[in-house]
Amino acid sequence: MINKLWVFSTIILLGLLGSCSDDTNDSDFLAGDLFTDSNIRVVLIDTLTVNISTIKFDSIITSAAERILIGQYTDPVFGKVRSANYSGFLPNSYYIDTEAEYDSIVLFAKYDTYYYNDTTKTNTIKIKRLSDNFDPDENNVFYNNSTVAYDDIDLGIISYIPRPQSSDSLEIKLTDDLGLEFFNQFQNKIVTDNAEFTNEFKGLALLPDTEDDGSVIGFSKSSSDFYMRLYYSTAGEIERTQSYTDIILNTSDSPNPFFNNISATDPINYLQTLTNGEVSLSSDDSDDESFIQSGTGIATKIELPYLKTVNNVGGQGTLLKAVLKIKPVAGSYSDYLMLREYLSVYLVDKNNDITSQLYNTDASVVSAILNTYNQEYNDVYFEIDLTAYIEGILSTDLNSEESLLLIPENYTATVDRFILNGTLNSSTKTKLELTYAVYDEEN
Repeated sequence: MINKLWVFSTIILLGLLGSCSDDTNDSDFLAGDLFTDSNIRVVLIDTLTVNISTIKFDSIITSAAERILIGQYTDPVFGKVRSANYSGFLPNSYYIDTEAEYDSIVLFAKYDTYYYNDTTKTNTIKIKRLSDNFDPDENNVFYNNSTVAYDDIDLGIISYIPRPQSSDSLEIKLTDDLGLEFFNQFQNKIVTDNAEFTNEFKGLALLPDTEDDGSVIGFSKSSSDFYMRLYYSTAGEIERTQSYTDIILNTSDSPNPFFNNISATDPINYLQTLTNGEVSLSSDDSDDESFIQSGTGIATKIELPYLKTVNNVGGQGTLLKAVLKIKPVAGSYSDYLMLREYLSVYLVDKNNDITSQLYNTDASVVSAILNTYNQEYNDVYFEIDLTAYIEGILSTDLNSEESLLLIPENYTATVDRFILNGTLNSSTKTKLELTYAVYDEEN
């Protein structure tokens, strides 16, 4: 409902119109003779009802994620946040000279700059051999809750202090049993093609230690950045000649045998009520807060049920601007639990199924943009320009059952989390601000 109207003078309106540019005002409003001869006012409507809730998708696809995610930390709200990686591999060659001798095998993993939480603490990666095949669902994809069985024995283990912003790579020594297995298969021509190799070697699981409480780290998927290197050498007249064969991510099979398993266990009680994708947890029932977490499928839903009441202001009018402002909860973010600069905005239907991403009339995507200009006064908020979206709703007689959905930009390959304010606290509430020009007002 509309609870409050702020009315400005005609002079202020003309100044406002003079300052609006074409790329920030998508309305068809023109200040022609009809307008200038009319009784004009600008109305700022800032108390339209906004309903905020949290949903959780049953699963999200991670087999197309742009990075490898490995790590674990304990979050005071979301619980134990964990990501493990499952990957299949193929060698770049099946030939090893019969005179060569085995040396060693090492897994290389290069940082890709992504991290979340405290990188001053030690992380551990345990490498296991998969004992089962990758088994995608009927859509040939893998999800954040997919898994593949693996052996208990560690093929390799490393404890390290992450340096995610560096160009370094982790070098993880693997067991000689594995290295000799590959070496003998290639040298003796036991395995000579991809089908034979994947039948013998299913892949690797890279797991954080169950006791880790540090960070989740991103590693590059590039074949030049993430691979096993099998070292061997041959005797020469003076010295030995070193050689190697790289065993890289399998990108030949379809679907690619790759996914990140991402979970958050033992969260606060509110989040435990999100038992399936159709459940919506109102911010009114969760301490006036809503939640977002990429990787696990937690998202904030925004409903604007009474937009059409704008037409009750009276007279002819046009929408000049529509902005939604939503504030993160003070104290819910830090240098470790970072706020990102953008959130993506999607449309969902009444069953919480995504129908499309939200676009402006110029085909650019609509984003929630973080405003930190007055951060020293704790005035931090996400701002979403909904002008084109709301103009479209007001221009039709149909009532839309769609809602807005906020999720991180790269939600399948990150574990970013956000806690946002609801609508109950007057100083921090989420609000929709409509700037509306009214003319030829009815007497």
